Amino acid sequence: MSATARVRLAQELHDGIAQDLVGLSYFIDALLARDDASIELRQELRTLRFTISDVLERVRREIYELRVDTTKDELLLAGDMKYELSRVFNELIRNIEEHSHANEITISIGDDGVGGAHLKDGHHGLRGATERISDLGGSLSIESEKPGTHIEISLPWNPR
Repeated sequence: MSATARVRLAQELHDGIAQDLVGLSYFIDALLARDDASIELRQELRTLRFTISDVLERVRREIYELRVDTTKDELLLAGDMKYELSRVFNELIRNIEEHSHANEITISIGDDGVGGAHLKDGHHGLRGATERISDLGGSLSIESEKPGTHIEISLPWNPR
């Protein structure tokens, strides 16, 4: 695909699908703000908003990758690393469940990036993660001084 075609496709994704997803997120926020929504409905709406936020992030990554001149090998490596990290994380949780007899777990992740991560209006990724952890009875803290960001999750451990 030519560079011009990639840029055009990126623009179409941004102006179409991405904007539609943002609009759906705002609609869900309005529904969550209603006083008459049940706890179950709120949980389902939060799950839906988190899913939309995840899809929107994937669309944004695709837009970025369409605009950036990157080789397929580099893209596969990044995808493989994310996949492998998620597999490692799942295995560690499984080990806690089977062997630790823990009452609480703590998960932390950090980076040496530019910092500045915080809950922002119109950005639902961290807000959705915070709400999910809260629904599980835990807490999520964000420290984002330059350079870097550190996120820590503490949860009571009582798997269902």
